[in-house]
Amino acid sequence: MESGYVTTPFGRRPMSLGMLANQHLAETIEPGMKRSKWKLFRAICEARPALGVTDRALTVLDALLTFYPDDEISEEKGLIVFPSNAQLSLRARGMTPATLRRHLAVLVEAGLILRKDSPNGKRYARRDRAGAIGDAFGFSVAPLLARAVEIESLAAQAVADRELLRVTRERLTLCRRDISKLITAALEEGVSGDWEGISAMFRTLLARIPRVATAEDLAPLLDEMAMLRAEIVNMLERRIKTQKIDANESQIEHHKQNSNPDSTYELEPSFETKQGEKAAADNDPNAGPSDERRLKQQRPSGRMSNRAGGAADPGAGPGLKSFPLGLVLQACPSILDYGPGGNIGNWRDLMSAAVVVRSMLGVSPSAYEEACSGMGPENAATVIACILERGGHINSPGGYLRDLTRRTEKGEFAIGPMLMALARANGPMARHAS
Repeated sequence: MESGYVTTPFGRRPMSLGMLANQHLAETIEPGMKRSKWKLFRAICEARPALGVTDRALTVLDALLTFYPDDEISEEKGLIVFPSNAQLSLRARGMTPATLRRHLAVLVEAGLILRKDSPNGKRYARRDRAGAIGDAFGFSVAPLLARAVEIESLAAQAVADRELLRVTRERLTLCRRDISKLITAALEEGVSGDWEGISAMFRTLLARIPRVATAEDLAPLLDEMAMLRAEIVNMLERRIKTQKIDANESQIEHHKQNSNPDSTYELEPSFETKQGEKAAADNDPNAGPSDERRLKQQRPSGRMSNRAGGAADPGAGPGLKSFPLGLVLQACPSILDYGPGGNIGNWRDLMSAAVVVRSMLGVSPSAYEEACSGMGPENAATVIACILERGGHINSPGGYLRDLTRRTEKGEFAIGPMLMALARANGPMARHAS
């Protein structure tokens, strides 16, 4: 661009001090400055909010850059493009002339392009006999080259801000999950403390999270939640030190243990009938009552399928054998989100998740303990998973569980039909137990 050259717009378009300032800025291109037009365009897209341009205006800029003859913008190759409105409209995805003019004005006001209008307002270039362009009238992309460093800096800042927001959101989500599950654990274990007040404080913090937030909005909330989490952890650690207990998953397992001393449960019980053990027990005259009880617990109850895990015989009563873990998870995939680390790999994980879901559904500890005693821990956890899956159809999960426990003890309830109906409804499970 010629030094000291000032161009005014054609026709009724007025001249402004901003346009004059942009023209002076375009003269400050450093000698030898070059930039890839498409890399520079991507940087403009990243920095779009800071530059004050719309996505439609960027569509027009994209179309303009396709008329630049080379991949690199430089003064040596010229800085003027001169497409007609018809050609520009085609490359701008068929944008109407009126819309095209409006978005060209946005690009000019944002200082990304300049108008260099001819005496009659047409866009063209004069060439010498060798075909080289002597003078051209149209749109100058000189501001892109002059502001290249600024645009790249704005783009880098936008990327950094977006990454900071992502990390802050992740930390806030983890902190929310930690607080929620720690409060649940404290209530389950009967830890003394003002848990109602802590829960109210937690709900207040959640209500302050805006729907559309920046990292600056979320940072103070994250700090307050981190402090609340630290306080809860301190309270739980004091309880552990006082009672000298091991706060791990075995404690949860002990909490749910069946009170029947003769009951034996495998961690991941197979659903296949042990015909060899049945025959041996039937032929052994020395087999005692306790042996018979164990055998009944090892057998599938009633007319239960060996592979699919069908329903137990309604007359079988309590002491039901649990269904395969894979079938339970296929029928009730929602329970997976409450397992340790968001996954369930064995029966211990399922029973731990059931304790969390039990509290969330409002089922009392006594109702769940009765279910564990009447059905067995694995079947009680399975029923909780089924209740979670059918949550929208059950008004009182606690009362429903107590009713199922009573019916199980009378031999009037079988888990199989409910489980198989959910399995058919949900289809193959995307995640499997390891």
